[in-house]
Amino acid sequence: MKVRGIKRGQNIEVLEEINNIPDGSEIIIDLEVITHGVRVTEAPLTDQERLSKLNQLFGAWENQPELTEIFKEIDQQRHNYQGRNIEPIDHQENNVSTGY
Repeated sequence: MKVRGIKRGQNIEVLEEINNIPDGSEIIIDLEVITHGVRVTEAPLTDQERLSKLNQLFGAWENQPELTEIFKEIDQQRHNYQGRNIEPIDHQENNVSTGY
């Protein structure tokens, strides 16, 4: 459902009837600014512009030695896990595990 409204401070005055939504209902609003009756939206990015933005993101973590240390510690912790102890069936009574 799309309805028009006017922003006044932190309030939005809805210009259309919305009686099908009970008072007190939580709603999600997707805002678009309309200037002089013409909807203002960003033009879609060209392939070159999208590639440029991606390339900026790809290098965001480059040359940050603290990240190298963090990932090294994560890798060590991943490989330290030795599994859990499982008791042989001979040590279990009445098919109930002792919690190991």
